[in-house]
Amino acid sequence: MVLATLCYVKKDNKTLMIYRNKKPNDMHEGKWNGLGGKLEARESPEDCVIREIKEESGLDIKNPKLVGLLTFPAFDIQKRDWHVFVYIANEFSGELIVSPEGELHWINDDKILDLNLWESDHMFIKWIKEDRFFSAKFIFKEEKVIDYNVTFH
Repeated sequence: MVLATLCYVKKDNKTLMIYRNKKPNDMHEGKWNGLGGKLEARESPEDCVIREIKEESGLDIKNPKLVGLLTFPAFDIQKRDWHVFVYIANEFSGELIVSPEGELHWINDDKILDLNLWESDHMFIKWIKEDRFFSAKFIFKEEKVIDYNVTFH
């Protein structure tokens, strides 16, 4: 099982997105994502999301807001289940760096769903915009969602 975070940093009706094109053997290669990564030993999800945003973008986020939980059974090549804590961050300081993960871009919020995203992202990004806390499970087969369910709280 993999525990991870995903964060959408927001400013002026734009969201910081990363085009994944730099890491070898990256399961996200060629896709656009929010920023985040795997929890390390002794980290809380909040510790992880703050650290990952700093490492990937150079930004120091403050008060990240937990907006959802995602479950992806047997998601990666090793067939591990992924559990992802989804955040938004409206408060930050610092300057963008050249990311080791991919190209960083501020994308207009109304253009995000036009990007090459994972199919599931098209669904849950809409739920984030609705400001509803969600817990969802997405089952993938060959990069396509074949089933999902969601509960709103």
